[in-house]
Amino acid sequence: MIDSQRYPRLAHIDSPADLRRFPESELGDIARELRAYLIESVATSGGHFGANLGVIELTVALHWLYDTPTDRLVWDVGHQCYPHKILTGRRDRITTVKKKDGVAPFPNRSESEYDTFGVGHSSTSISAALGMALAAQRKENGGDPRKIVAVIGDGAMTAGMAFEALNHGGALDPDMLVILNDNQMSISENVGALTQMLARLMASRTLNRIRESTKKMLKRDGFWWRFVKRWEEHAKGMFVPSTLFEEFGFHYTGPIDGHDLPLLVSTLRTLKELKGPQLLHVITTKGKGYAPAEREQIEYHAVGPFDPAAGVAKKAGASKPTYTEIFSDWLCDMAAADPRLYGITPAMREGSGLVRFSKEYPQRYFDVSIAEQHAVTLAAGMACEGAKPVVAIYSTFLQRAYDQLIHDVALQDLDVLFAIDRAGVVGPDGATHAGSFDLSYLRCIPNMLVMAPADEDECRKMLTTGFLHHGPAAVRYPRGSGTGAQVASELATLPVGKADLRRRGRGIALLAFGAMVAPSAKVAETLDATLVNMRFVKPLDEALVLELAQSHAALVTIEDNAIAGGAGSGVAELLAAHGVHAPILHLGLSDRFLDHASREELLALDGLDAAGIESAIRKRFGDLLVAPPLRSTG
Repeated sequence: MIDSQRYPRLAHIDSPADLRRFPESELGDIARELRAYLIESVATSGGHFGANLGVIELTVALHWLYDTPTDRLVWDVGHQCYPHKILTGRRDRITTVKKKDGVAPFPNRSESEYDTFGVGHSSTSISAALGMALAAQRKENGGDPRKIVAVIGDGAMTAGMAFEALNHGGALDPDMLVILNDNQMSISENVGALTQMLARLMASRTLNRIRESTKKMLKRDGFWWRFVKRWEEHAKGMFVPSTLFEEFGFHYTGPIDGHDLPLLVSTLRTLKELKGPQLLHVITTKGKGYAPAEREQIEYHAVGPFDPAAGVAKKAGASKPTYTEIFSDWLCDMAAADPRLYGITPAMREGSGLVRFSKEYPQRYFDVSIAEQHAVTLAAGMACEGAKPVVAIYSTFLQRAYDQLIHDVALQDLDVLFAIDRAGVVGPDGATHAGSFDLSYLRCIPNMLVMAPADEDECRKMLTTGFLHHGPAAVRYPRGSGTGAQVASELATLPVGKADLRRRGRGIALLAFGAMVAPSAKVAETLDATLVNMRFVKPLDEALVLELAQSHAALVTIEDNAIAGGAGSGVAELLAAHGVHAPILHLGLSDRFLDHASREELLALDGLDAAGIESAIRKRFGDLLVAPPLRSTG
């Protein structure tokens, strides 16, 4: 429970309605309490940090001025929503964020009526808000007067989807407000021409006052109205280096200081009453109010529990390297060996392990901002000219570039390697970040080579195999560390399409893919079962699978991917194509979206730990575990 002595105002705010009972003169004190409480809470539980500190004043102003949840507040890149959650009834549970059965790390419609749109990926807010505004305006009986506000920031304006929504919305003249929360950051620094343009913008309150007072005196759509609009565009060019948003049809205001609460309230109060599409540009500081987070904005984007007085402790060297670190080292080693290699990331330099590569090979490193579709087609263009691009991307983010993966890479059989991080169960970030579907959506694409390593050394070998392969290839690996296997330094390859028979047992054959090999090995020992590290999802080791189907009573496929259409489905399709009728059990992720919890908790929940795998096999094939008979093909 919140300490009412330390937080005398915040302790009495259980909803935005409570916030609105306070006079405007106390909003600054409420913001200070909210910032202090956020620091205390995240220090206790861990979670997203810097972006949340940057939107304290904006969140207070919005919930104080607007009648939420009747008025719709749509957040982008949901990791800036903690202050919103604290003010909307989740204050005392905010320390459970990301934990099993705790507060979701992003806006979630099933969690609160104040979370008007589910968020996880970026750049969706303007489209969603536009849809809400159009639906409200077109309701029967004269439309719905509710206000619609989208808050987009942390690099989300660099994605094409945001501009698609601006392009559409400006032509329809909806009553909505877009707030560009400009902090020059996503997870790492924003890049690209748009970022450079926004950095040049200077506030021009004088111009705004002249413009608005002149418009009020003129008849809309008359000659002088059109003259003033044209004059405004030219005059604004002298004050502000771009009229980009105005050309899209959005009335631009700003930039203003996003930490100046009186100015924020005053500006929002004016914009709230204006008709048509509005865009307010606010300048904020990621990590505002906590000095270490302001200085080290990348490090403090998301944190584990820490001591607020001392800051985040430097991590001791891990006993086992993560898969991301394995990829990072491989990328630099392969770049040294082959000058054709280029590294591409959609705004995930840190998360995908390209920091070292970006420093050692800056001319071969490309951060394309939050633009997954562009990242994939950029790689395709490079491959057309003989380069060997490597796209480092999270599984959940590759979903956003699926058409490009099929049409621009696979259809043309181009040499692009996809290093797919965070595959399978991810954990605390929840369903929006889970890599549950990549085996399903990759294995159905012609020309694709798809691999899943069982350990760190195999991951390095698969990356080399995929890089040297002619055509598109994908290596998908999980978050965190593997088994601790010794990693060879050479750039060795694996024979394509050949599995690794780890153990020859009796009765049941376990066909395990990727991270599921380790827990399956324990089960194989217990049940005296055969264990195969399948390695390749596409192409499968057909000869081995068919031999095992003939020599064993039943097969079990095990993967940390959706069962529907996954690697196990590929095994079943292979058997069916050869007329083999074999009892087969598919173990994988169930047909539902997984909530936030630790990776270990989620695997156990879906029966993908050793105990769950053994239990499922005993339940289905218990009578086959002793002296099983041999079978032949049907």
